[in-house]
Amino acid sequence: MSELERVYTVPLGRAWNAQGYRRSEKAMTLLKEFTKRHMKPTEIVIDTAVNEAIWARGIYKPPRKIRVKMTRDGEGVVTVTMAEGEG
Repeated sequence: MSELERVYTVPLGRAWNAQGYRRSEKAMTLLKEFTKRHMKPTEIVIDTAVNEAIWARGIYKPPRKIRVKMTRDGEGVVTVTMAEGEG
C-alpha cells in the first residue's frame, strides 16, 4: 500500500455545542473522528502545530474550522499536520 496524502478543511463548529470549558477538547475529538471517517487509519498522529492551532485561543474558543494535511503511510498510520501556508 502506497502513501496517501490529502488536504481537508475540517469543520469544528459542533465543538461549540459542548460546555464552554470543554470546547477545545471536543474539537480535538471531532478532528480524530473526521480522520477516522476519511482516512481509515490504524493509528492517528496529530502534529503539535495542529494541537497548538486548536488550543491557541484557549479552551473556550477553538476555531470553527481548520485546514489540515493528512498523510497515510503503508502501515496505515495517519499523520495530521497543518496545510501548506496555514498557521
